[in-house]
Amino acid sequence: MKFFVDTADIADIKEMADTGLLDGVTTNPSLIAKSGRDFMEVTKEICDLVDGPVSAEVVALDHETMMKEAETLRKIADNVCIKVPLTIDGLKTCKKLTGDGTMVNVTLCFSANQALLAAKAGATFVSPFVGRHDDNGFDGMELIADIRRIYDNYDFGTEILVASIRNPVHVLQSARIGADVATMPPAVIKGLFKHVLTDKGIEGFIADWEKTGQTIPAS
Repeated sequence: MKFFVDTADIADIKEMADTGLLDGVTTNPSLIAKSGRDFMEVTKEICDLVDGPVSAEVVALDHETMMKEAETLRKIADNVCIKVPLTIDGLKTCKKLTGDGTMVNVTLCFSANQALLAAKAGATFVSPFVGRHDDNGFDGMELIADIRRIYDNYDFGTEILVASIRNPVHVLQSARIGADVATMPPAVIKGLFKHVLTDKGIEGFIADWEKTGQTIPAS
């Protein structure tokens, strides 16, 4: 499963990229606003930090203006992935852009039927929001499982990009189901490394090593 980080914070992206485990980045207008920086400038900087897809979202709601915004965004870098909402105009835009070879992430997906439409429109990625789904009394992981079954039934090439991930359990469940990508806040990615027994093991090894009085010489 690919790991994307969901942030517009350059320091966080660089830290995640330095692990060698980062496959891409997702942003949205809310994350850009939180960064307090110019949208085009921060998107370009992110694209320079990672080799994988960087989702940059249009803000227009009509197809014609979406296309104009997408034309501007895809000039930023070759790895820009245009992010559009799951609406009729959004899917019209998706169909047009993917037909030209542009990566498209269809976002704000909350039903398997919507995901089916995104795949038929040629989406590179579809982003079902599991956390927000759970918040409203639905089972976010059941949604991911339904989309996986449907896509496998028809051999769709659209990748399932699980979004609105709140905790490491969401990541584990997504991997079990066979989702293609998980996009997470930096804190959730860091949480994947954590285990109390790992910490205890390190403490024990260090304590035993200190008793030897030895050091490993630097080269």
